[in-house]
Amino acid sequence: MEWSFVKLGDFCEIIAGQSPEGKYYNNIGDGLPFYQGKKEFGNRYIKDPLQWTTKVTKEAKSNDILMSVRAPVGPINFATQKVCIGRGLAAIRANEQLDNDFLFYYLLSKQDEIKGSEGAVFASINKSQIQELSFPYVNLPEQKRIVAILDKAFADIDRARAITEQNLKNARELFDSYLQQVFSQRGEGWNDERLESICTFSSGGTPSKKNSSYWSGNIPWVSGRDMKSAQLFDSLLHISQSAINEASARMAKAGTILVLVRGMGLAHGAQVAELMVPCAFNQDIKGIHPKPNIVSRYLAITLRYHINISENIISSAAHGTLKINMDDLNNVIIPVPPTVQQKHLVDKFGVFIKEINYLETVYLKKLDALDELKKSILQKAFSGELTKDDKGAAA
Repeated sequence: MEWSFVKLGDFCEIIAGQSPEGKYYNNIGDGLPFYQGKKEFGNRYIKDPLQWTTKVTKEAKSNDILMSVRAPVGPINFATQKVCIGRGLAAIRANEQLDNDFLFYYLLSKQDEIKGSEGAVFASINKSQIQELSFPYVNLPEQKRIVAILDKAFADIDRARAITEQNLKNARELFDSYLQQVFSQRGEGWNDERLESICTFSSGGTPSKKNSSYWSGNIPWVSGRDMKSAQLFDSLLHISQSAINEASARMAKAGTILVLVRGMGLAHGAQVAELMVPCAFNQDIKGIHPKPNIVSRYLAITLRYHINISENIISSAAHGTLKINMDDLNNVIIPVPPTVQQKHLVDKFGVFIKEINYLETVYLKKLDALDELKKSILQKAFSGELTKDDKGAAA
């Protein structure tokens, strides 16, 4: 089957988005659904709108491919109805010679490779640049044949992914169930304490970024990006002692518990970690310093796993940022057994956490492998390998 490389603009109409004035926006369904960027993108189809506009600037039709044209550049979704698109999106409308799903799969295969001059990834891409994108073209029957194979392969992969994600969820819920059992069977000497009564708090700082020597040291500098782990031994960035001496940042000793109180990381739930080495941390984080009768690791586990402190006390801040109000954090209730029992529970929790972490690692690796399999199949599809067998079997 003969393939040729063509330009996207030869087979598609490209509609660059344009945002109406903010005074025309509403959230009551008046006018056309309005999408500014990829915020509402789903796996394949764009999700229900959060905004509408009574003044329409640029329209996309149902089944148009919507591309994010401002960082991140490249992600795509199908429009499900007629919508108004803002500056963060472009609509790609295929002509009768190009199967829309074939084009979607090709753009999906290349969304991480859209590059600018000298290999730099675009911070944005415009209409002309989209029109100039090249793609491998083959006749329409062959396009539909490839789409049918990809649809089946992706459906199988998605089913495997759903099962793996459920297994991952089950592993985490198993530990949750175990903790619920522990904390529901309290013995003598247990008390419910407000967090502020069993610890003190410290605030993070902000070293000046103007002084390059501040960022050439070996002291871990913890930010929200580092808060995914339950225990922190290092960080992505490091600062110097002069930064500690001359800025608002302060050192925290090992055993300090860090809680993320501001930032998009809170969208994924409570971000709590125990420091295993001395470090400094930024202004989006609060340090929690347990009193002598509180075992630091016990408090860290309780906050991170048993009490999702962000579940009820996160509020929306300016520009969609998430934050935890300190008054609410102070009033979080902690189940506190005697110190000896805290140490005993930490040992028991540790064994369970190790097993859960192992299962999570296995399932996360499988999810990564499934993602790589999709990429491999797409690469074969658009190099002609997927349908080179005359009988139609995938290569």
